[in-house]
Amino acid sequence: MSTDYGRIARAGLWDNNVVLVQSLALCPLLAVTGTATNGLGLGLASTFVLVASGILVALIRSLITPEVRIPIFVLIVAVLVTLVDLGMNAWVHDLHRVLGLFIPLIVTNCAILGRAEAFASRNRMLPALVDGLMMGIGFTLVLVVLGAVRELIGSGTLFRDAALMLGDALAFLELTLIPDYRGFLLAILPPGGFIALGFLLAGKRALERSLERGSLKATGKGSG
Repeated sequence: MSTDYGRIARAGLWDNNVVLVQSLALCPLLAVTGTATNGLGLGLASTFVLVASGILVALIRSLITPEVRIPIFVLIVAVLVTLVDLGMNAWVHDLHRVLGLFIPLIVTNCAILGRAEAFASRNRMLPALVDGLMMGIGFTLVLVVLGAVRELIGSGTLFRDAALMLGDALAFLELTLIPDYRGFLLAILPPGGFIALGFLLAGKRALERSLERGSLKATGKGSG
């Protein structure tokens, strides 16, 4: 039986996006997206855990009995998050210091445990890998977009301190789009996160409705 990787990719990026559809991981989403750099860092860490946990669960799924599957999944995720936490502390310490508690809290991200239970435990390794990667990329994109919007409105910059937090290789990401901008503090405070997320959700719904109307019109013309 062939696997529809296109459908898996579309689900992770859009149709079943962790944030925009499932409304999961909202706590770290709203807490760390004061800048696009923070969002990118947490998104990459979460993506690694999603991919690695999906692969491991898919590999051992035939060995796990239903009674103990959830504790084993949690243990796998906890080990991976510990490795990520230690690695970020060693190699990107400044970013680790900024993200703080939200790195260990990846363990409690319902999206990661949910993908292990709903997909990886029922599929082979390659589909589980693709599912974890697409879910992670979809989550990361929302983190970066939300962080970029809040940072731009709040301080007029994009990817501030990217070189400091992620390494000199990413210094090119740092941009000052509005020089001498005094900033809009609300945008980078928690209420600004809720407002920005609301606009993202509304934009997704409006785009889907527009595409649906266009599809219905095209179908009507075709049948006519």
